[in-house]
Amino acid sequence: MTTVVGVTRAALRARRAQLWRLAGWSAAEVLPAALSGLFTARAVDSGFLAGRPGVGLAWLALLGLAVLVGAAGTNRSYALLGAVVEPFRDDLLRRVVRGAVAGAAGGRADDAAVARLTHQVELVRDTYAGLLMVVRGFLFALGAAVLGLFSLAAPVALLVAVPVLAGLGLFAVALPVMVARQREYVLADEQLGRAVVTAVSGHRDVTASGARDQVTGWVGGSVDAQARVERRLATMAATRSLSLALGGWLPVPALLLAAPWLVRQGLGPGALLGALVYVTRGVQPALHSLVQGVAAGGLRFAVTLDRLLRTAAPADTDPAGSPPRTAPQRTGAALSLRGVTFRYGPHADPVLDGLDLEVPVGDHLVIVGASGIGKSTLAGLIAGVLHPQSGTVHVGGSPVGGATPGDLAERRVLIPQEAYVFTGTLRDNLGYLAPGVPDDVVDRAAARLGLTGLLTRLGGYDATLRPADLSAGERQQVALLRAWLSPAPLTILDEATCHLDPATEARLETAFAARPGTLVVIAHRVSSALRARRVLLLDGRTALLDTHQGLLDRSPAYRALVGYGETEPSDTATFWTASDGTPAARA
Repeated sequence: MTTVVGVTRAALRARRAQLWRLAGWSAAEVLPAALSGLFTARAVDSGFLAGRPGVGLAWLALLGLAVLVGAAGTNRSYALLGAVVEPFRDDLLRRVVRGAVAGAAGGRADDAAVARLTHQVELVRDTYAGLLMVVRGFLFALGAAVLGLFSLAAPVALLVAVPVLAGLGLFAVALPVMVARQREYVLADEQLGRAVVTAVSGHRDVTASGARDQVTGWVGGSVDAQARVERRLATMAATRSLSLALGGWLPVPALLLAAPWLVRQGLGPGALLGALVYVTRGVQPALHSLVQGVAAGGLRFAVTLDRLLRTAAPADTDPAGSPPRTAPQRTGAALSLRGVTFRYGPHADPVLDGLDLEVPVGDHLVIVGASGIGKSTLAGLIAGVLHPQSGTVHVGGSPVGGATPGDLAERRVLIPQEAYVFTGTLRDNLGYLAPGVPDDVVDRAAARLGLTGLLTRLGGYDATLRPADLSAGERQQVALLRAWLSPAPLTILDEATCHLDPATEARLETAFAARPGTLVVIAHRVSSALRARRVLLLDGRTALLDTHQGLLDRSPAYRALVGYGETEPSDTATFWTASDGTPAARA
């Protein structure tokens, strides 16, 4: 749990300004609780019992004004809660996503990743918010009640403090057991998720093999295990009830039994009534909220966050499983792969096996091959979003493995088939890879790509874009203009024009080929190969690199892909340079 405490402290320190404002409004929120007993005592002793009802009503009117101030404090406190909680949630989600991506890239299947990304992250966010408000409310409400009791009489405050401390002590002693029970529940929930995913994904095989009863029993065992854990977790309710009885309810009979002695010490009836108000309206609700909130949301927060942190990537670091950072090894090439092997899962056939490839600065390379052959996998390896099981990938002369996201963003830009557009202004969407880019630079880039009409149609730079309102082709064109504005010298288009017509695709690819830097295109249409300087053919067993005409002359598989005839692919696995036709490396 040390990591949980450290992460929580870091999140709170990062939002100190918001927390101070929250504390200020929390003080305003508990003003009625701090004054209720005192004003009640004054209204009774100095007003109604003294035969001056007007004075009593005046004190109650002042209490009413305090209630209005408290209502304003409550309103502002909840408004400030999001400013503290949402950044914590966003940071946690980034960690979990990086960990999940790294796990997939390393070939490690993780059926619980979806549960962590959806249910568990939102659970941590909600419980963090609830725990923050519960602890805040307890500290301020209890502090207000204690100050109020001391304002009446110190013996009264001490009489109430003893059972309250006893109840809190019992709850603190039981917390470790509660944490252990909650951890068992989270693990049982993940195990049930894995069992269900496995059973559902393999339902056809289960039906075909007649293993329905065995699988039902296996999944049922996970359900029973989770039920047992929930029952054990429910037994901790008795401990919570005892803590509340000691700290919340025992002070009431203690005050009533001590009432004759307190009156003999000079405490008036109104002061005694005020003390009961502080206990029943201040101490009891505060203690009840703390015990129930920590026992429910607090335990879920600690255990679930601990589970997430064990599987997520550390903050501000690379995803777990990425190769360690090494010193840059300059190669003079825009892109270089050496002995790269990648497979999805430890027992899967390799998608790429011992791949060597070198792309010089300024090259225009198109990668072609049948659907599912590994083209997008190769794009992911080049971009650094996937990591090979063996071999090295260098972009801009430096290794991709171990590079931070910021380092990679400076060296390459990847536009996938499903282009990303977020809700925000058109200017924000176009410029987040090049912050602060002037509008006139964007104007020239749009004119060069032939997208000026698109920008006008979308409403200009200050127009708000909503992804659902854009067609797939419009989203791709926005993403392509964003990539053009990026300072990265290597551009990777992974079927980034698949939703555009051939003429628009040709115009955009031609423009990117003339852009300073290096262009790698994962071809959606074979016509892309006609515009390339070199073509890399992947066909599952061979990897050939040559010009379009060179591959037509040398590769039956390429002729079949282009549509020149059907034939068996070559059994060779040799790369050829486009310049002299000599073999360069073995794939």
